This record gives sequence, structure tokens and C-alpha cells, in this order.
Amino acid sequence: MTEFGYFLSCEDFRPAQLLRQAEQAEQAGFRSLWISDHFHPWIGRQGNSPFVWGVIGALSRTSRLPVETAVTCPTVRVHPAVIAQAAATSAVLLEGRFRLGLGSGEALNEHIVGGSWPAADVRLEMLEEAVEVIRLLLTGEEVSHRGRHYTVENARLYTLPEIPPPIDISAFGPEATDLAARIGDGLITMAPDADAVRRFRGADGSRPAYGGLKVCWARDRAEAVRTAHRLWPSMRLPGELQQVLPTPTHFERATELVTEDMVAEAVACGPDPEEHARRLQAFVDAGFDRVHISQIGSEQQGFFEFYRDSVLPLVMR
Repeated sequence: MTEFGYFLSCEDFRPAQLLRQAEQAEQAGFRSLWISDHFHPWIGRQGNSPFVWGVIGALSRTSRLPVETAVTCPTVRVHPAVIAQAAATSAVLLEGRFRLGLGSGEALNEHIVGGSWPAADVRLEMLEEAVEVIRLLLTGEEVSHRGRHYTVENARLYTLPEIPPPIDISAFGPEATDLAARIGDGLITMAPDADAVRRFRGADGSRPAYGGLKVCWARDRAEAVRTAHRLWPSMRLPGELQQVLPTPTHFERATELVTEDMVAEAVACGPDPEEHARRLQAFVDAGFDRVHISQIGSEQQGFFEFYRDSVLPLVMR
């Protein structure tokens, strides 16, 4: 049976707000948490981007729900050895309720340390080697590694969980899905793509697939559409633009072409529980084990009450 979690958006909220949302999610019956890992928001109007590992540490003291990064890029901005240490500490603090979600990243966050942004095939190659480094360090053994992209010398993690956290891989497209199938304990994707789930699982149907989507609840649908368009027009940018644009300003210029109607087609907006339930049911029908929902905008309490009372019962019956 598909479970439902809440997606904490670091781009939209300050740390204390994220902690409060985690509490509200647990009270509303959500079973887990995703949390985004960004250096920049997508556009300036979102207005935030706290350091995810600090927020996770605080979540370990305020929430009993499992937590997963959705997703961390371990290739450019932060060396994979440092990600391994952060993941190990998070797993210890959360007492085994942590999963490490990894992806190949976006220039928006990664280019800040200088240098050129690699092509897509190189980014996937870097991700594969980074996962190898992380898994080696999570054994607790001393690691020295000299690969094509990363060097590690005499590194050992001393604070380790009893069991290494699972590593899930974010995938968009067949090449990334094949990589996830090779190196991932689970799949992360933001579309209800049954073919991707089948491609990932292959002969091994036991590995989980996790999906995510954004919605915008409000009492008035037109108001919800305006809010979603104001804060998340980047969802409707085509092709690789989300991976290659380097700054929030670039995203703001590109999203001038995105209309309210385009966002309304992609996001469940307003107070109709059937519309929201249809979006979730698409993930259920595609075979996802867990779906994480993120509410766009400040109407958080109303969203949690709406999902608890009117939406989740429709897809959990």
C-alpha cells in the first residue's frame, strides 16, 4: 500500500517554519518527510535556502518521522566524503530513520564554487563515483580512493549508525534511471512514471520507488493558481533548463514565459479534494511505494487539515 509523506521546501521557508511543518505533518497522518537541499532558491520570490544538514539535526529532536534528502548533490559543491559524514551523523541522530537521496544536481546550486558545469553524461559519471566513495566510507573502514573525479586520502568515519542509511537515486530519463537501477537502494522521481519504476526495478521488484509533487491548497482555486504561479513557475520550464541555468535571476527571466494556465495544468490547485486525489492516485497506479506532497505558499495549516480530512482518505481507502 502506498504511503504518503510531506515534502519540506527549504526554498520557501525559514528553519523554524520547516520544523513546525514537520510537526503538523505528523499530526495530520503523514508518514515521512522529504527535505530539499539547495544553496539558492529557484527564484528570489521564494526567499530562503537554509543549510539542510542543520535543519535535519533540529528535525531529529522535534519529529519522530523518517527523513530523506530530496535530493542532495554530492559531486561539485560538497565533496562526497563530507556528504558521507553528514549522512552518517544524520542517521545516528534520527536513530536509523534517515535515507540519503542523491542526484546529479543543478548549476543553480553547484556552480557557486567556480569552474564549468559538466555535461549530463559527466554529471552521471561523477554521481556514480561519488556514491562509491560514500558507500566505502559508511563501512567505517579507512578509505583511500583515487578515481577519475575524486580523491580521498586516509579518511575514516568514526560516528556511524548501526546500519548504513539507504541511498536512493533521483532519476529523470532512461540513462539516469539505469544508473539508479545499478547503484541505488531506491528510486526518486517527480513524475508518476510507471515505465521508469519498471525500468528501475527490473527483475528485482523489492526496491522502493518514491515520488514527489507540489500542490497548492486554498479556499479559492484562482487564488491558489496565482500563488503557485508566483512561487513555482520554474516547474514548467522545458528540457534541461532547470539543470543548466546558473542563478535565480536567470530563472526569473526564463519563467516570464510561463503562464498561470501552464502552472494550473501541472499542479493541483484549490479546494477540490478529487483533483488532489487524482494527482496522488496517478503515483499509486504507477507502483510508487511512497509519495511526498509539498504545499506551495503560506496556507500550511489549512492544507494539513484538508489533506487529513478530505484527500488522504480518498486514496487510502
